[in-house]
Amino acid sequence: MDEPTLLDALADDLDGAFEPLVRARQNRLYSIALRILGDPTEAEDAAQDAFIRAYRALGGWDRDRIRALRLDAWLATIVVNVARTRSRRRGTTAGRESLTFLDDLDHPSAGSADTPHGRLGRSEASDAWAVRLLALPERYRAPIVLRHVDGLGYDEIALALERPEGTVKAQVHRGLGLLRAILEAETRAPAIGSGPPPGSSAPSRQMTANPSPRLQEVPR
Repeated sequence: MDEPTLLDALADDLDGAFEPLVRARQNRLYSIALRILGDPTEAEDAAQDAFIRAYRALGGWDRDRIRALRLDAWLATIVVNVARTRSRRRGTTAGRESLTFLDDLDHPSAGSADTPHGRLGRSEASDAWAVRLLALPERYRAPIVLRHVDGLGYDEIALALERPEGTVKAQVHRGLGLLRAILEAETRAPAIGSGPPPGSSAPSRQMTANPSPRLQEVPR
């Protein structure tokens, strides 16, 4: 369901339209939280918390304000803030998740031969990118996730992160540069390249990109 349709429905009947909103955006919010936090349970909780906060906020707004909302950027603002708070509270990031993004980096193409060996190679490469991403400082990780995973424009990311658009562009550029530096360091040290990048902790467990069934329920 597209954004204008969702906004019209929410403005006319919040309770009736909120469940379709959750169904339409749950994968997206979970994906953002997962790539910031690196842990599926934390990501599920963060996405659930974000929907609860969104519902409560919308309940206090009039119809015109709801219809004027930039919904995807607003939801990104909420889930990023929740995830960042959880990350700071925890102090460390563990886990990993396959990431299919960063097409301007030296990332294996999804068009590789569709064989068990080819699929394994793509999975291992994606896992390696996930660990590299989680090694970045949060100030670079969140903009990269919103830009290259969620696909938001720089103006929407600036709104979501409450940062100037120029700052967001610089942080994405800097973050990609750090990822390239990690990759180059691994290339120069093959023995290290087979594991997590320097400075990162080993992933604690494999995660799934599928949202928790709990997110299918309308939060109250």
